[in-house]
Amino acid sequence: MNRLIIAEKPSVALRIATALSGGNVKRLSGSDGVGYYLIESKEGKMYVVAAVGHLFTIRQSDGSHGYPVLNVEWAPTYQVNKLSDYTKKYLDTIMGIASECKSFVNACDFDVEGSVIGTNIISYIDKKAVDDGRAMRMKFSTTTTSDLLKSYSALQKLDINNFKAGEARHMLDWLWGINLSRALTASIYGKKIGRGNSLSIGRVQGPTLSILAKREREIMSFVKKPFWRVIAVVNSVELLNTRGDIFEREVAQKALSTTKEHSHNGSIKKVQSSEDTVYPYPPFDLTSLQLEASRILHLDPSRTLSLAQSLYERSYISYPRTSSQKLPLSLGLPEIIKQISKMPKYKELAQKLIDKSMFKPREGAKTDEAHPSIFPTGEIPSKLSAEEEKLYDLITRRFLSCFYDPAKVDRLKVVAAFGSEEYSARGSRVAYPGWLSAYPFVDIKERQFSGFNEGDKAVATKVEAQDLETKPKNRYTKAGLIAELEKRDLGTKATRAAIIDTLFKRNYITGTSIKVTQFGLSVYETLEKNCSMIVDEATTRRLEEDMELITKGKKDENVVIDEGKEMLLSALKALDSNMASISESLRKALSESTEKLGICPIDGGNLVIRRSRAGKFFAACSNYPKCTNTYSLPQNAKIEPTGKTCEHCHTPIIKVIRKGRRPFEMDLDPNCITKKAWASNKQEKETLYQCKVCGLHYKNKDDAAKCEEWCSHHQSCNLEITAKSVEVSERAASKAQKTKAEEKKPPKKEPTKKASPKGIKKTAKKKTGSGKSVSKSKKKDRWCMNVHSKKTTRG
Repeated sequence: MNRLIIAEKPSVALRIATALSGGNVKRLSGSDGVGYYLIESKEGKMYVVAAVGHLFTIRQSDGSHGYPVLNVEWAPTYQVNKLSDYTKKYLDTIMGIASECKSFVNACDFDVEGSVIGTNIISYIDKKAVDDGRAMRMKFSTTTTSDLLKSYSALQKLDINNFKAGEARHMLDWLWGINLSRALTASIYGKKIGRGNSLSIGRVQGPTLSILAKREREIMSFVKKPFWRVIAVVNSVELLNTRGDIFEREVAQKALSTTKEHSHNGSIKKVQSSEDTVYPYPPFDLTSLQLEASRILHLDPSRTLSLAQSLYERSYISYPRTSSQKLPLSLGLPEIIKQISKMPKYKELAQKLIDKSMFKPREGAKTDEAHPSIFPTGEIPSKLSAEEEKLYDLITRRFLSCFYDPAKVDRLKVVAAFGSEEYSARGSRVAYPGWLSAYPFVDIKERQFSGFNEGDKAVATKVEAQDLETKPKNRYTKAGLIAELEKRDLGTKATRAAIIDTLFKRNYITGTSIKVTQFGLSVYETLEKNCSMIVDEATTRRLEEDMELITKGKKDENVVIDEGKEMLLSALKALDSNMASISESLRKALSESTEKLGICPIDGGNLVIRRSRAGKFFAACSNYPKCTNTYSLPQNAKIEPTGKTCEHCHTPIIKVIRKGRRPFEMDLDPNCITKKAWASNKQEKETLYQCKVCGLHYKNKDDAAKCEEWCSHHQSCNLEITAKSVEVSERAASKAQKTKAEEKKPPKKEPTKKASPKGIKKTAKKKTGSGKSVSKSKKKDRWCMNVHSKKTTRG
């Protein structure tokens, strides 16, 4: 019986095919050159194909643009999103092979998303296979040959509960996102939702924005308070008054004066030494990896996940989207360490563990039923980028450090007294590095001092009160926010970074230390006031808990979806009942946050940049819908206000900046007399050249040149070339004339070929489609003449 194995990525498909075929893999081509693999055996043919992520996605089952929208369906991704057109050839390839197969294996990543990707494809091919047991599941945490062979030899039933939980998550995220976003957008633009920039909010976006906005409010409302720290310097060591931070000036002054009074007759009251044990950090789960990569390597969490995924797909590390801090012995840890010892960079670190048989790791408390923690597989990496190499090094060192002994740190505490005031200092020294030698990224601040004996006289050579102020809490970083979301059980390990990125794209937040923009604060405050459940953590957490119950088979998928719809309708009802208030708040916020190009000449409002449903930018009055004045804007350009106004049409003058072009200024009115002057200057600059196709002429425009025959009559010749090719067209024409003249001359007898002198390179040749060789210089002429010819179909 023929079998179809579906991998999540092409690179993983190749690894599976190579492992299962013993290296004797046969690559074939499907739709539009998409590769797949054939393995033949006595049992039948085995095909290994690749998806490229989700080949199916949620879409609205009817065509309305309003809300609420509750009817949804799964559909091929390429039909829903134009940017995903490339997925069609992968789906077509799979469907072309599937007709020959009766058995199916989902070999996508073993998590909720992988279950949704693979099961959707199998259901599309043969729905009955999902129900009658002809569809199976591969479970692996690394893409090494041994792990893949082991996984295939122990195929499991489809993880239907994971699929159902993933399907519920996709449905609810889509329903909440599209409905709430449309409601907010409609509050500004009314029924004409496509008129300007859309606003978005979602099931997890709302609570995430809430966390950030509350922190921003704390910072904005924070009032600095003065406080003092009194210090005394003894034996060149700075000791701090044991009162710590003193918030009363009188108390600080009293401590200062008392200490100065007894500065020459103090005493050492206590010298206490101790030894602390510092245990190794647990192995990485995804969140801790993102935190450490941000702290040490300054990598964005999304970038960290992308790099880790790349390392996983090339078999260098285990599956990165894990919540586990466990390293079970079944992974073959001694063998992995032995393989790592073959790498020069880690040879000494790994060999210490091998020599002492230190193969029991220190683990953390977090678990994941699907995968262990992140660890290096022992495969020797090659051709890594600089970022990949650094991340691999971080993961490998963290893994090795888990097997090392704890570090030992000597602590010393000294207490001195001056009258009634006591001062203390703490020192530390790493006595035994242990695991710190493998993972040197931990900052144990060493402070060493000596010369203190209990009962000795203490002399303070310096006494002062430091005048300080309290500071607000720090803003979140991306990595810190991901850790906070995990702590509050919001979102998933795979989606948290993307949710934060969405808030950045919507201009709700900005900066490395995340600051909520005024617009983001306005959106949050409007929702908090008019429909608090959208930004309430409890709402989202309840749905997260329900989806976890689906995974465990303790709650029905449809029940969770229905409950989610009811909560959504309740939120929409609250929004609709407060639409006037919401509209006023958001319009004001949007107007204040949008860059102003100038004053509207119609009603004195602000002209701001908007975006149409078709994706085109234009200038519109901020008083819409009262004022409907709009102006077109140059596309694919950066638009900046100049603060100037045209003296003829009284519209703002803007600055247009395009990459590789000289910036220029223009007013917004297309009918202004200045535009006529432009047209006049433009006409003077037009140059006529002979068309290489039809022998007529073509005109040199700003960005391109078109045959005059085509431009005038929209027929016959349709040659179009870029401005760069216009620059060389005269040389091309000259060469063409020389070539024709040479063709008329009788052919010369070719001399005997001689070896090229040293230092002279032969003309580079390139095969054309017809098999003829063309020199590089002629290749440029051909590009000028033919590459930009277009076949245009008239309507």
